[in-house]
Amino acid sequence: MFSEPRIVQYDTIGGAGRCLAMALLAGVALLAGACGDSRTANAQRKIREEHGPALVKTVLEDLARHRKGLRKAAGRLAPGFVKVSGAQQEKDMRWAVRKIHEPPKGIPELVVSPMSFMAAVNGDGVVVARDTKRAEDDHMMGMKLADRFPSVRRALEGEAGYEVGSFESLFKGGKPSVSIVMAAPCRYEGRVVGALVLGIPLWRLQQRLSRQLQLDHASVDGLILWVYVYKGPELFHHGTPPNLDTVVPDAQTREAGYKRSHGGFTGELQQFGRWYGWGVSPLRVLGPDVGMIIVRSDPL
Repeated sequence: MFSEPRIVQYDTIGGAGRCLAMALLAGVALLAGACGDSRTANAQRKIREEHGPALVKTVLEDLARHRKGLRKAAGRLAPGFVKVSGAQQEKDMRWAVRKIHEPPKGIPELVVSPMSFMAAVNGDGVVVARDTKRAEDDHMMGMKLADRFPSVRRALEGEAGYEVGSFESLFKGGKPSVSIVMAAPCRYEGRVVGALVLGIPLWRLQQRLSRQLQLDHASVDGLILWVYVYKGPELFHHGTPPNLDTVVPDAQTREAGYKRSHGGFTGELQQFGRWYGWGVSPLRVLGPDVGMIIVRSDPL
């Protein structure tokens, strides 16, 4: 039905000269190299020279946009930590954090976002409320978020930041949610009175990158494009073709490839008579063990 993936190794200095400037600036290593098998050479070249750099740029722009929006939103939210307290504060905060990323008066940088939550955290590092309409639906209320995530703790010390971390499942037997957690301090009259935190699950980031890549090339009939995101051995995806999920480079393949080509590598596979080129690239701006897999099959 399909052949085993064949890795094509590349020197990270070789064919990526025009990409190195962006890579060094971003702290993200990009794919590098020259052509592979004739049936997938174009797909691998496009992944190295176009798709990889474009998606790195998307990730960097998304991070910058969310950081900017979160700073604005934190300033808007800050008075609520001081002027009200108790049940009224919880009620007001729930309404406020929801409206921050809803049109028409939401923060523009946050209105269109793959985030799964936004939460107000008090000076003790405890969630006052998240962006649910009803308190009974707020499973984060009372959560000691600063104890779980250093980025939240640093925000309460006055420093905005982000990290990739894991939330325990709210459901028995469920898998933890691995997310980008971003936090910004809420300052009132010069002092930090709380923090505003948002989370973007890696599977939602994967969807964002896949859709962006597909949208950018929607005019090419018959072109197949998908993006997967990984952290360590775990692969994150939602809505990708199940048959493709089973043959993209696994953790062992990724580890072996990086040992030979630190900046990323490409390869090929055949499934149901169709050839695919793929590329593995780190996203070190999100962490030393975070990256993406780009899959492309040119029109038959």
